[in-house]
Amino acid sequence: MVCTVRHVLAFLQPCSFGFCHFFFSQEMKLTFQERLKRQKDAVACGMKKLDAKRTEIKKKALTIRNNIERKYEEMRRVLEEDCRTTLSLLEMEEKATVRALDDLIERNCAVFSDIEFQLSEGLVDSEAQSGDTVTELQDRVEDLLRVTDPGLVRLDEVKAEQMLDLTNNLLLFIRSQTPVAKRLLKSCLTEVTLDPNTAHPKLIISPSKDCATFTSVWQEVSDNESRFDTTLNVLSLQSWDSGRHYWEVDVRGKVYWELGLTYPSIPRKGRQENCWLGRKDGSWCVEFFDGDYTAWHGGKSHPLPICTHFDRIGIFCSFPAGLVMFLGEDNMTPLFAFCVGTFTDHLQLALCPGHDLQGSNSQPIKICNAAHAKS
Repeated sequence: MVCTVRHVLAFLQPCSFGFCHFFFSQEMKLTFQERLKRQKDAVACGMKKLDAKRTEIKKKALTIRNNIERKYEEMRRVLEEDCRTTLSLLEMEEKATVRALDDLIERNCAVFSDIEFQLSEGLVDSEAQSGDTVTELQDRVEDLLRVTDPGLVRLDEVKAEQMLDLTNNLLLFIRSQTPVAKRLLKSCLTEVTLDPNTAHPKLIISPSKDCATFTSVWQEVSDNESRFDTTLNVLSLQSWDSGRHYWEVDVRGKVYWELGLTYPSIPRKGRQENCWLGRKDGSWCVEFFDGDYTAWHGGKSHPLPICTHFDRIGIFCSFPAGLVMFLGEDNMTPLFAFCVGTFTDHLQLALCPGHDLQGSNSQPIKICNAAHAKS
């Protein structure tokens, strides 16, 4: 009996192992499928949230845009109504003055006709004219000449000048308040200086640390980990991790330059394109070369359909919005905007004045700090 049981147990052991292996395999398979399903649900939920956020942002942007358009439309209506009122006032005065002149001209015509008639009568029979008729006509002429002096009929020029002055003052006030975008961005102007310790040895940094100029002479500068050794870059001494900031850079007279913002982690050494602005995920820039503008980030280029040669370039950064924007400051023309989302490190301003290109690009690149940028 014992042998029988042992045989049975021996027979059942491999079967039990196979059964357990099958059971656990099925269990693991089921668990793996459930995990995949949960991951799928999580991704679907994330996509749904992103789509809802997109809809929310578009709705908010549309509301803001509509409100701004309504305000501008209201301003147009107010100005147009004021213009109509002002011009109507002038028109009424003009009509009254012209009507008075028309009446005087008509009276002159009547007397003129009577004189011509009397002259024609006198040519026929001069003795027939009585002294009373001549005296009466003379009195009429004197009276007419007295009241028809052109200097007595005029517009109220003092009032008109006051009206013109008020209109001009209104225009000056409006101009002082616009463009709205310029006033908004310039309110975010941030003082910044260049860090000579980051400048490529062929860049001369001005004593005021706001200007970078290319030179063909290799400068005797200390070598350090922060200095670019092949790319003609220089970074700002300051860095930022919050708030809203705006900078303007003078690029007049240049045919090549690069401007942007970068994390401090941008590579500084070697000939790889990673050292160039916008060639990695940690920097954003706009490049100008031979009349063409190109935006760069993450190694991807975005050619810009802009032909204007701007003298100043504005750079705006909003940490709350995760936004980097470039503008042609001359008339606040938007060039390109990068929506970063969330910045993961401090940001520094980055400039590249480029080579002199046989003298065609020898002008410096200069930061316009508050005193200059507001001019």
